[in-house]
Amino acid sequence: MMKKGFAYFMITAFVLFFSNTFAQDETEKENTYQFTEIKEIPHTPVKNQYRSGTCWSFSGLGMLEAELIREGKGEYDLSEMYIVRNAYSDKAKKYVRLHGNLNMAGGGGFSDDIYVMDNYGLVPEEVYSGKVIGEENHVHGEMDAVFKAYTDAVIKNKNRKLTPVWHDGFESLLDAYLGEYPETFEYEGKEYTPESFDAELGLNPDDYIEITSYTHVPFYEHFIMQIPDNWMWSETYNVPMEEMMEIIDYAVDNGYTIAWGADVSDKGFSWKNGVAIIPDTETKDLSGTEKERWEDLTDKERKKAMYSFEEIVPEKEITQEMRQEAYDNYETTDDHGMLIVGKAKDQKGNIYYKVKNSWGTEDHIYDGYLYVSKPYVAYKTMNFMVNKEALPKNIRKKLEL
Repeated sequence: MMKKGFAYFMITAFVLFFSNTFAQDETEKENTYQFTEIKEIPHTPVKNQYRSGTCWSFSGLGMLEAELIREGKGEYDLSEMYIVRNAYSDKAKKYVRLHGNLNMAGGGGFSDDIYVMDNYGLVPEEVYSGKVIGEENHVHGEMDAVFKAYTDAVIKNKNRKLTPVWHDGFESLLDAYLGEYPETFEYEGKEYTPESFDAELGLNPDDYIEITSYTHVPFYEHFIMQIPDNWMWSETYNVPMEEMMEIIDYAVDNGYTIAWGADVSDKGFSWKNGVAIIPDTETKDLSGTEKERWEDLTDKERKKAMYSFEEIVPEKEITQEMRQEAYDNYETTDDHGMLIVGKAKDQKGNIYYKVKNSWGTEDHIYDGYLYVSKPYVAYKTMNFMVNKEALPKNIRKKLEL
């Protein structure tokens, strides 16, 4: 009899243990970030910039590729390295003219894509991949260092004047690291130049503008974006933060992708988890966390819990002043360019933007995409490029577009 009672007790304990474990697992699963797509704009597949600082080319061209789809012109895979090559060539000239007082590196901005398209045309990826050094992916460490060293040597030369062939030498380096310039090429049975191929695509450079929101310059005016990689000194339109977010929502809701420049150094940006958030560090009673246990945690433990991405947490309410302070204090920096391609919501109804990255798809939770919260976009956006037709009419009127 005692053996039967003990066996019954053990079975009951076993069942209760696994029932509670299962219920706990289900509760944790309910609180873990899960996304339901609301809107996805047709766009080209995720690519991989690998070990290169050329995110701006991938995201800017990604937007232009999506524009071709939106306009009913089909899907194209355009060459990022053709853009990079031409931008580097003209950047070198400016760097030398400014005696080295410019950022001579692989970074750039969305305006570089438009500038190259307008002045040098476009080419398909299959015509100019930029992969000529024997690597499967883009590896630019040596190339960037050589380009800077060469232009620095031109500036510091002892001749006291430039030779007329220094830029020819730079072009030879571009040939060596990225491939010879495609003066003419054949694509789908037809011969093109970069300019004639661009003309056939029919994209209008004047259709694209950049938007930001800061208070150190007047609203509804354009100004030179003060970030190191803006070697072109291109201009960005400035609007209040609420209108910046309104433009993003209006564009996505109406089928326009957005080339998004943002800070990704914030701890709330987790590529591993495919999520970017701005947790409210002032909040103690987090959703899914017992208040008593939360109040017993140290500040370090609280921060770790907030950035564990194991449960949905409340986020900060972002203000215009917060944006400006983060920019002025280098807490928001010009880190990375990506492409906003849609919207999604979590199981609690919070809205996120679906973002296409250029870090490949291998071993990634969302195959190269991530979900970025509205507070993160409001707080950490440096600037973005969009078709001016994607702006609400009232804002276009204020900007005189």
